[in-house]
Amino acid sequence: MRSSVATFLRETPKPKNKVDAGCQKNVAWGLLAFHHAILEEIHDPSTSQFVLLARGLGLRKIVCTLMQIYDQSTNLVLLVNASSEEEAAIGEELSIMGCRRPGLRAVDYEMGKKDRQDLYKSGGLISITSRILVVDMLQSDLPTELVTGLLVLHAEKVTALSLEAFIVRLYREKNSTGFLKAFSDQPEHITSGLSPLRNIMKELQLSTVLIYPRFHQAVKDSLERKRADVVELYQPMTESMKEIHGALVQCMSTTLAELKRSNTTLDLDDLNVENAYFRSFDAIVRRQLDPVWHKVGPRTKQLVSDLATLRRLLTYLLNYDPLAFHAYLETIVASNAQSAAGNPRQNQSPWLLTDAAHIIFQTAKRRCYVIREARERATPVPTDVIEISDDEDAWEALEEAEGFIHRASDLVNRTNDQTKKHSRPAWLPKNMEPVLEELPKWHLLAETLKEIEEEMIRQDSLSITTRGNNVVLVMTSSAQTSSLLSEYLASMNPDTPPGQQGRRLLEDRLRLYLYWKSRLATRPAETRPTSTTIHEDPSGVDELSPALRKKDRERAERAASRRRIRGGAPGTVNASAQRQDQISALPRDEEGVLAEFHQNSELALALSLEASLPPDEAEFEPTYGLLVPSQTVIVRAYADDSDDRMLAELQPRFIVMYEPNQDFVRRIEVYKASNPGLAVRVYFMVYQTTAEEHKYLASLRKEKDAFERLIRERGTMLLPIHESHGAASDVGEAIIKTISSRVAGGRTELSTEQSRVIVDMREFRSTLPSLLHASKMVVVPATLTVGDYILTPDICVERKSVPDLVSSFNSGRLYTQCELMSVHYKQPILLIEFEEQKSFSLEIVQDVKSYARPTGKYPTKKSGGSSTAPETSQPPSIQQKLVLLTLAFPRVRILWSSSPYATADIFKDLKANAHSDPAAGQGTHGPAEELVRTLPGITAKNAGYVMSHVRSVRELCELQLEQTCWEFLHWESHLESYQSDQIVR
Repeated sequence: MRSSVATFLRETPKPKNKVDAGCQKNVAWGLLAFHHAILEEIHDPSTSQFVLLARGLGLRKIVCTLMQIYDQSTNLVLLVNASSEEEAAIGEELSIMGCRRPGLRAVDYEMGKKDRQDLYKSGGLISITSRILVVDMLQSDLPTELVTGLLVLHAEKVTALSLEAFIVRLYREKNSTGFLKAFSDQPEHITSGLSPLRNIMKELQLSTVLIYPRFHQAVKDSLERKRADVVELYQPMTESMKEIHGALVQCMSTTLAELKRSNTTLDLDDLNVENAYFRSFDAIVRRQLDPVWHKVGPRTKQLVSDLATLRRLLTYLLNYDPLAFHAYLETIVASNAQSAAGNPRQNQSPWLLTDAAHIIFQTAKRRCYVIREARERATPVPTDVIEISDDEDAWEALEEAEGFIHRASDLVNRTNDQTKKHSRPAWLPKNMEPVLEELPKWHLLAETLKEIEEEMIRQDSLSITTRGNNVVLVMTSSAQTSSLLSEYLASMNPDTPPGQQGRRLLEDRLRLYLYWKSRLATRPAETRPTSTTIHEDPSGVDELSPALRKKDRERAERAASRRRIRGGAPGTVNASAQRQDQISALPRDEEGVLAEFHQNSELALALSLEASLPPDEAEFEPTYGLLVPSQTVIVRAYADDSDDRMLAELQPRFIVMYEPNQDFVRRIEVYKASNPGLAVRVYFMVYQTTAEEHKYLASLRKEKDAFERLIRERGTMLLPIHESHGAASDVGEAIIKTISSRVAGGRTELSTEQSRVIVDMREFRSTLPSLLHASKMVVVPATLTVGDYILTPDICVERKSVPDLVSSFNSGRLYTQCELMSVHYKQPILLIEFEEQKSFSLEIVQDVKSYARPTGKYPTKKSGGSSTAPETSQPPSIQQKLVLLTLAFPRVRILWSSSPYATADIFKDLKANAHSDPAAGQGTHGPAEELVRTLPGITAKNAGYVMSHVRSVRELCELQLEQTCWEFLHWESHLESYQSDQIVR
C-alpha cells in the first residue's frame, strides 16, 4: 500500500512545485484504502469539494495529509474554524508526519497587525480564527488574491449568518482560482430545515459533495477485512437500580405528556422518550417553543427544564456511585424548595410531587444506608392525637399494599455477615447501617481485568510473541467516571466477595457525605436564607418592628403545626406549602444521626489524616522505575479524533469500553485495519435494557437515517449558480439616489460611490457585518470609542441585544454611551435587536437573569409607619428604564429590530434617506442645546434653524431683539423665499 500511495503522490500534478520527498514517505502512514480514495478526489488544487465523513473514520488524518501535500512556502493555505485544541492536535500530527519547518502556525489575538502581515507574506500553513481573518481581509492586510486555498472545518455550522459565509464571499470577490475544501463529520446537524445540504453548499459556493458513511462500499471493504475480537458483556442492573430507572422513565413520560397537553398548538409529535435520551433534545424543544416562549406559562418552562434534569438523572444513575447520586437528588430537592434569593419557590417541578419521585428518593437512600430506630427511647406521653409519620409499621404496610416492596431490611440482613468482617468505623453513628451498594459494572470490570491478566500469563508461558503492548486501556464517557474508576481500582480489595470489593471507597464517600450533611444542618444562622429564619441582629439586639416580629412568630407557629399528609390535590396554597415543607424538611430519623456524626467529626478528621500519612520507608520498593506494560491500566475518557493518535502511540492489545460509544468503535476498526498483524481484543460493556443501551442503538439509527436523507437530497439537489461578484460589478448595483438640499430645487443627484458603514471591531462577533456586506455595503472595520456603527457623519448607532441591554442598564454603561453619542453626533440612535425565530416582545426580558440580586442583609424599612406598605420593593422594569433614558437624552432615537436581517434593511433605509445639510458632521453641545430649547419661542421645528445661525449661546443673547424675533419666528417664509430665488437664478 505504501508504494501505491507514494506513486500516486509522485504522479499527482502540483500547482506550483513538488512535494518534499521526506513528506512523501509519511503521507501513506496509517492511511486505508478509502482514505486513499478520498484523497484522490480532493487533492487537486483546481477543484473545491465538501467532504462529509462518518465520525470515527479518521477525518483529521485526511485533513493533515492534505495539508502536508501543500506544505510549501510558496503556498498560502488557511485553516479556518478550528478550535484551540484542534489547532494543537493538528500541529502535533503534522510535526509527527515530518512537517516541522515551519509547520502549522496559529494566529491569535495576541499577534499584532505587523506580525500577521509578515506571516501572510511568508506563506505556508496557517490556522486563523474567523473573526481575525474577516478583519484582515476587509483591511487588505491579507493578500486575498495570493491565497492558495481555504480548509474549512465543521462545515455543518455554516449558515447565512456565520462568519465563515462572510469569509467565502470576501475570498471569492478577489480570488476565483483558489480552492476551498470543507469538512464535516456531523451528519445529524444537516437534517433540519428545508434542503439543509443545499443551503450549506450555497453559502460555501461549492458544487461537489462527497458522502462517506460507514455503510459505504469502500469503507466496508477496508474495515471488514480484518476485524478485532469483540467480547460483548451485557450487565443487568440491581433491583434497586431497576426501580429508580423505571420511575425516571415514568416521570419523563409524564412530563412529556404534560408538555404536549399544555401546548396543543405546536407540532410536538417528535418529542418522545427515545429522543429525550440525547443532549440535543433540549435544544430541539426550546427551538420549537422559542417563537411563543413569552406566551407560555411558568409551568411549561419548568417542564422543559425538568426534561433536562431527568435526562441527566438517567445518566448519573449508571455512572455515579450511590452516595453521589443520592446527594445530587437532595440538591434538586433543595433547589426546588427555595429560590436563589431564599424565598419559597412558586413553581415547583411537577414530577417531584408524583409517586414515582417518592420511589426514586426512597430507593436511592436505601442504596446508601438505613436508619434503625433507637430502642432506648423515652416513654411517650399518651395522647388522643396519633402522629402517622412516627408509625413506621403503618408506613411499611401501606407501601407494601401499594406495590412498593420495602427491601431495606433484606439488604441489611443480606450484608450483615459481610459487614461483620469489616471493622465498624468509629465515626459511623450507632443507629446507621451502611448498605453501600456498588455499581454492577465495577465487579464486571474487576473480573475482566482478571481475565486479561490470566491471558497475558498464558501467552507468556507459551512464549507467544505478538505485536502491540500489554497496556490495558479502559475508556469511559466522562472524566468524572474515569476518576471514579481509578479510585475504585486503586482501593479495590480482591479478596472480598463480589459486591464488597469497593467498600473502602464507598465508606470514604459516606464519611464525606455525612460531613457535608452535618455542616449543612448546623450552618450559622446568618448564612441561611433570610426568608426562612427569624431576623435577628448578630449582636443579640432585635431591631425589627413589632409587625415583623409578629409575622415571624406566626410563620414559626405555622411551621410547627404542620403534619404530614397523604393524598389530596396540591391545588390550594396551604396544600402546596405543606408539600413544599415536606420536601425541604430534614427527616426526623436523620437529625440524631447527623448530630452524633457532628460530635465525632474531629475523630473522623483525625482518622482521615492518619490514613493519608505517607507509608514508612520499609514499605517502599528498593528500586524505582517505569511500570511494565502488563502492569499498566490506563483509564481515559472518550475524546475527539485525538483518540486515533493515542491508539497509534499506545498500541494496546486489550481495550475495555466501559460505556458504549459508536465513534470509538469505528476508531478501533480503523486501528485494527491499519495494523493487520496486531491481535486486538475489545470488551464491550453495556447495561442491559437501560437508557444506555437504547441511546447507543438510537444514535446508530439516527446517523444512518441522516446519511440516507443526505444521499437522497444530493441526488435531487439543484446546484446553485455562483455569480462572480467583483468590486467593479458592485458599483453599478450599489448606486444610491439621494436628495440634497444644497442643490437648487432639490433635484435628484446620482452618487456612484458605494454605500459605506464603519463597524467597530468588537461587532464582528455578531452576524450583522456579514449581512451588511451581503446587502452590497462596504464594511470598514475600525476601533470606535463612541458607538458601534457609523452610517453617516451625523448618524451613530449603538446596537444592543436583549441580554446586552439588560446588563448595560445594570452596570450603567448605557448612560455613558448615550451621553457620548449625544455630544459627538447629531442623530444618536439606540438600536435594540432581537434574535431571529424568537418573539419580538420585551416580555422575554424577564427570562434574562440579572446579576443584581437582593442579599437580604438588612430588613426593609417601611415608610411613614404604614402597615400596608410592601415588604420589598421591586426593581424597575426594562420599560421604565427606557422611559428614564429617553427623558435624560431626548435626542437619542430608539429603533426596534426583530432580527439581524431587519437591522440590515433599517441601515439601508437610513443611508438612503440621509440628507446633506450645511451642518453635516457638526456635533452639538448637549447642555447648550437643552438651554436653547427652554427659551420661549424655540420649538422642535425651529431649534435646528436657530442653532445653525448662531455659534454659541452668548452670540444668541447679543443679537438685536427685533431682528432675532422676526427672523426666528418667520424662519419658514424666509427659507421659502431663499429657495425661490435659487430657482429663478
